Amino acid sequence: MIGEANLESIIRLEPQERKQTIERLVVQMLEEERVIIPRSEMDQIIQRIINDSVGYGPLESLLKDDDITEIMVNGPTDIFIEKKGKLSKTDTNFKDEEHIRHIIDRIIAPIGRRVDESSPMVDARLPDGSRVNASIPPVSLNGPILSIRKFNKEPFSMEDLIDFGSFTPEMGEFLEALVKAKTNILVSGGTGSGKTTLLNVLSASIPSGERIVTIEDMAELRFKYDNLVRMEARPPNMEGTGEITIRHLVKNALRMRPDRIIVGEVRSSEALDMLQAMNTGHEGSLTTVHANTPKDALGRLEAMVIMSGLPLSVDVIRDYFVGAIEMIVQITRLPDGQRKIVSIAEMAEEDGKIVINEIFRYRKEGVSVHGDSLGQFEATGYIPKALDKIRGFGVDVPSTLFQEGTLL
Repeated sequence: MIGEANLESIIRLEPQERKQTIERLVVQMLEEERVIIPRSEMDQIIQRIINDSVGYGPLESLLKDDDITEIMVNGPTDIFIEKKGKLSKTDTNFKDEEHIRHIIDRIIAPIGRRVDESSPMVDARLPDGSRVNASIPPVSLNGPILSIRKFNKEPFSMEDLIDFGSFTPEMGEFLEALVKAKTNILVSGGTGSGKTTLLNVLSASIPSGERIVTIEDMAELRFKYDNLVRMEARPPNMEGTGEITIRHLVKNALRMRPDRIIVGEVRSSEALDMLQAMNTGHEGSLTTVHANTPKDALGRLEAMVIMSGLPLSVDVIRDYFVGAIEMIVQITRLPDGQRKIVSIAEMAEEDGKIVINEIFRYRKEGVSVHGDSLGQFEATGYIPKALDKIRGFGVDVPSTLFQEGTLL
C-alpha cells in the first residue's frame, strides 16, 4: 500500500502531512475492502503504519521517553531499557526477527552503512545523535540484536550533575578550576558510568578564546564553543579500505593549531599520540579511558602505548605519563544506577615511581533497605600541587576546600 504511494515522497513530508497522507491511504484501502473499524483502532493502525514505514517501529515510544537512556533489543520479545539508572524489561515487542532487521536497515540506510553476513556488526547514530550498535548472525547467536544509547535533548551541565549527586559543589568547583587552568585530565570509568557525559561537562568549562579540536569514534560531545573543530573516525568501506582511525585524526589535529585536543575515548595505539600532544604544548587536553580504578587506567594506557609498535621501554612510557597526565577522575555506576565520581586524584612522580595522590573520594557505606547505595564524599586532606598552577591562571581556590573530612 505504502509502496504504491511512493514511500520516498511520504518520508519527505512534514509529520502532520505524513500522518494525513497515510490516514487517507488507510481509509481508502478499508473502503475498497468494505471493512468498518472503530476510530480508536483506526488511530492505532495508522500510528503503527507510520512507525514501521517511516519511523523505528515499536521503538518509537521508547525513543520519545526522555527518562529512558538505553534501549537494548535482545530479540523480538526481549526488549530492555535503562530508565533513571535502572534496567527493566518492557512490554514492547517486534513481530519477529525480520521485523528487527527491517528497523536496523531503516536506521543505517541514511548513513550509507549496511549489515549482512560479510559485515555482521555496525555502529550508527540516529538524527538526534543517539548512538546505535547492531549485530546479526553469525556473530549474534540469538538473532539480530540492537542497542541504542540515547542523548538528552539538552546536554547536562555541571549544576545538573551536582543536583544528581554525582559529586559535591566543592568537587565541581575544583574540576572547573582545573579545566580553566589548562590541566590535562584523564576521565576513567566502566561501561555506562557516564564518562562521556562528564567529559562534555568538563569541556563546557573551557574559557573562550581558545581553539579546540574534538576527536571521537562516534560524535557524542555537544558543548557549545566558537572556535571548535569536530572530527569523527570512519570505519573501512565494504572493500575494507578507506578507514580513518582515531590515531590518524590525533596526528592530523596537531597540524590544525589546536590549543586543546579532546579525544572521546582512547582505546588503542592513539594513546601514545594523545600523550605526546599533552606533552608538547597542548595543555588542558582531555580524554577518557575504560578502566575501573585510576591504577587500572594507567595500566591500560601503558598497554595501549605498547600497541603503537614503537620500541619504548616501560620507564620511558611512564615518563610520558608523568609529563602528560596531571589529574585522573574516576567515575562509577553504582548497583542502584547512580553515577558517582569516586576519586579525583593527582598524578606525580616520587623516587622514580608514579604515585596517585587522592584529593577527593566517595566512601561507600552499604545499601539501604530500599536498595539504594549509601556513601559519603570526602576530602582526604591532600593539597594538590596543581593548586599553584590554578592560582597562576587567576582562579581562586581556597586551601580550605581540601580540608580533611566529609563533604556535605
